[in-house]
Formats: sequence, C-alpha cells, structure tokens
Amino acid sequence: MKVKLLIKPILVITVATLLPLSNSISAQEITAKDVNDLMVSLSNWGRWGNDDQMGTLNLITPESRVAAAKLVSSGISVSMAHEVLEEEAADNGNPFDHRMTSVGSSPGPWSGDHYGVTYHGYAHSHLDALCHRFHDGKMYNGFSENEVTQTGCAKNAITSFKDGVFARGILIDMPRLKNVDWIELETPFTADWFDAWEEETGITIGSADVVLIRTGRWARREALGAWNLATSSAGMHASAVQWFKDRDISIIGSDAALDVQPPGMANFNSPTHALFLVALGTPIFDNLDLEAVAEAAADHNRWEFLFTTAPLRVGGGTGSPLNPIATF
Repeated sequence: MKVKLLIKPILVITVATLLPLSNSISAQEITAKDVNDLMVSLSNWGRWGNDDQMGTLNLITPESRVAAAKLVSSGISVSMAHEVLEEEAADNGNPFDHRMTSVGSSPGPWSGDHYGVTYHGYAHSHLDALCHRFHDGKMYNGFSENEVTQTGCAKNAITSFKDGVFARGILIDMPRLKNVDWIELETPFTADWFDAWEEETGITIGSADVVLIRTGRWARREALGAWNLATSSAGMHASAVQWFKDRDISIIGSDAALDVQPPGMANFNSPTHALFLVALGTPIFDNLDLEAVAEAAADHNRWEFLFTTAPLRVGGGTGSPLNPIATF
C-alpha cells in the first residue's frame, strides 16, 4: 500500500537558541494500581503456550521475514549501535573494558584483545532478555524469579532469541516530528504522540514490527555532555504501552532506556520496562544510536527498513550487547 511519508525539512536549532519543547500533552496520572491492572489486561501469558520463552518474537514468521526483505531497495546499511564508551561518565558507571592481550611480535605473530562489559544501564547498546525484569516475583509467562540464580536465567534467557531478528524496522523520529534537535528531558511520550506520528507519516505500525524511538539523546550528549539518564530522560509514558499492544509489535527500543524519567509515579521504577518485558513478553533495545539511521531515513524519505540483529549466544544471559543494522 502506498503511504504518505514525512517530507518536511527539519528545523535546525543551535544549542545557544534551543528552548524547552512546548508539550501540550500532559502525562496521564498513573499509579502502582494502574500498572498492576495493565499487567493483567495487557498480558500475553499463555498466548503461545505455557512453556513459551520467546514472547512477541513469535510474531516474526517466515512470511513476515520475506515481506521485510522486500523493503530493501537501495541496499544502504546503517549501524544502530553506539560506539562503546570506555570512559566513566554520568551515564556510564560501567565503562567498556577493552585491553590488548598481544601486539605485533610480542608474543606474535598475532594481535589479540579482551572485551568485558556490564552492559545494562544507560551507556551500552543492548537487548534486554525477558528474564531481565520481575514483577511480584514473576517474569514473562508466569515463570518464577527463582528461575534466575547466580548461574544465570533458567527461563526466558537471551538464548531464546538465538536465531536472531529479521523484521520490518520502524523509526519513530520524535525530534524530527517536532522540528527540534532533541526532545527535552523528562518529556513523556503518550499515545497522542504516536497517533500524531502515524498521521504525519502515513505509516501504520503493525504485527511483528520492530519499533525504534529516537529522542535525540546522543545529539544532546554530543552538544551538552553526559548526564544521568536514570533521573532525567525523555521517553515513553507507561500509559502508552496499550497503544503498542494493540499493534502487536515484536520488539521495541530507543536511544535511551525507553521509560520517561522520572516516570510520573512514586515507588515504581521503570514501569514501561516492566509492562513490556513481563506482561507482553516484548524484548527491549536500550541505548541504540539512532542518529545515523535518522539521517539515512530522511535521505531516503522513508521510515521503514529491513531490521537485522542477533544477540550473543550466552547461556542464561539476561541480555546482550549487539549491533543492529538498518538496510534501506
């Protein structure tokens, strides 16, 4: 089906003149009870069987992969991982550990190195497995949190996704929608924002899609420096999770950690993460770098592409660093 694409040019705003984004959409009030109710109403537990550990990746089928492959026209590929951060910063309490183990002729004739990373957090591009989050002692599909021990996740581990992801990718570029360089901190994306994006682009998000939300986090970091995203970040409000459940997406992610921070409710950390991972069984990409793909999407005048990636095959892993690719 032919779609209308976003063609208006982005307004370039310099750092010196960047003003706070006016947001006429106030975040809905949400309580722990509301989130508990959503845990039940949005639940995919049992949908693919009581032993299922793939969650919404079940929606990616041979047919949807073939359809995604047909999106490739120019053959241009773009990385969506941020280069690893090896220096400690406000958003990086666990720098990537890269050390050379051999160089040239000492001991030679090979070079080698060591990689080490604690990747969960706000610095490193990664995919959350479904065992990464619990709610009331349970994880996706009702498995007990006791399935996770010091030896790893016996259920819902990252190896459930060992065959990789090959799907239609959708970039929701919020700064471009609003004609700014980045979305101001603590701005919540409610369902109205996503309705406006679909109306503007003419694209309808649907079953098996991988949805990536750009806040402009890396552009802001480049211009103003690092900050603590755990306490202040633009992102999705928990009330908008229903919008994505209705569209039956397979994976969601962003250039930050998805949740708006602060989340608008007391004593409940990252409710959007909880709803996607535990109730829906939808894995989450965190800290992707969506700057280059946003430029490529604007150049191609299209916001859909072939999305490919695969996690490291770590038995019992709670997630994986990776390098997703968009191919236009």
